[in-house]
Amino acid sequence: MNKANRRNSANSWNTYWEGAAGAGAYSDGGVNHPAVSRFWNEFFATGAGGEQTTMLDVATGNGAVIELAVSQHGVPATRISCVDISPAAIADVESRFPGINALVADAAKLPFGGRQFSLVTSQFGVEYAGRDALFALHEQVAANGQLALMLHAEGSSIHDESAANLAAVTRMQEAQFIPLAADLFKKGFAAVRGADRAPYDAAGTALSGAVKAVEDILREFGPRIAGDTVGRLYEDVARIHGALPRYDPDETLQWLDGMDREVRSYAERMRTMIDAAIDQATFDDLLAHLKSQRFAIQRAEPLTATGQPKALAWVLV
Repeated sequence: MNKANRRNSANSWNTYWEGAAGAGAYSDGGVNHPAVSRFWNEFFATGAGGEQTTMLDVATGNGAVIELAVSQHGVPATRISCVDISPAAIADVESRFPGINALVADAAKLPFGGRQFSLVTSQFGVEYAGRDALFALHEQVAANGQLALMLHAEGSSIHDESAANLAAVTRMQEAQFIPLAADLFKKGFAAVRGADRAPYDAAGTALSGAVKAVEDILREFGPRIAGDTVGRLYEDVARIHGALPRYDPDETLQWLDGMDREVRSYAERMRTMIDAAIDQATFDDLLAHLKSQRFAIQRAEPLTATGQPKALAWVLV
C-alpha cells in the first residue's frame, strides 16, 4: 500500500472510530461473530494473561482484545501498551482503561525497543500495515513470550462480505445517487419558495435512473448490505422528498453531504480490509519465518464457526 493509500485508510478508520466510541468491541465488516471472542477466551484460558503479563496490542481499534484481557483474564491495564494509527481509537481506549500506555502509531513503525512484551496480540490489525510489519511483529516478543494473531484471510466469509459491501456502495456511487438527490432537493426547495418547477422536474427525471440502480442493488445484495447504509439512505431520501416543505434546506443538504463523506469512508474501509487479507502462501511464509526465529507454533489454522461454509479468519499462536 503506497503512502497516499495508507493515509486514506488511516483517515477512513479514524472517521469510523470517531463515530464508534463506546460501541461493541467487535464491529464493522462482520467481525462481531461470537467465534472471534471465543478464540481469545480460549487462548487466555490456556495460561496467557494474569497479573505479571506485559502486553502489547497492535492496531487495537477500540480495544477488543484488551477488554477481554482486563475484564476476564486478570491483566492489569497498567501493564498493557497498545498502538493504533487512529487518534479517535486511542482516545477511546485511554478513556476506558485508565493507566494503559496507549499510543498513536503506525504498526509499521512501532515505537518500542523490542523484545520487552511477554504477550503480543493483534486482531484484524497488523496486516493493514503490510507484509513487512506482519513479519516483524515477533521482534516485540520477549524470551519465552507469546504472539497471538487473528488475521483477515483471503476467501474468508469476512473477505467475501467486505467485497460485496464494496461492490454495492461503489455501484451506488457510480449511479451518482447522492449528488443527484442533492440536486433534486436544491431545486425542490427553490420550487417550494416559488421558483420555476421545470428544473425540479428535470432533476427528478435525472434521479429516477439512480433510484432504479439503488433498487437493483438492494434486490441483488439484500436490504442489509453495507451495514444497512444503502437501504437507510434510499429510505431517508424518499421520506424527505415526500415531505420536502417540512425540512430545512441547509440542514437537509448538510446531511446529504455528510452521508456522501460517510459512504466514501465506508468504501475505503472495505477496500483496505480486502487488500489486507492474507492468502495461504503468505500465511505459510509467516509460519516458516517464525519457525526460523525459534518460535514454537501452537495453533495456526483457519478460524471456523458452526453454520459458516467458509472460515472467518486466520488464527496464529
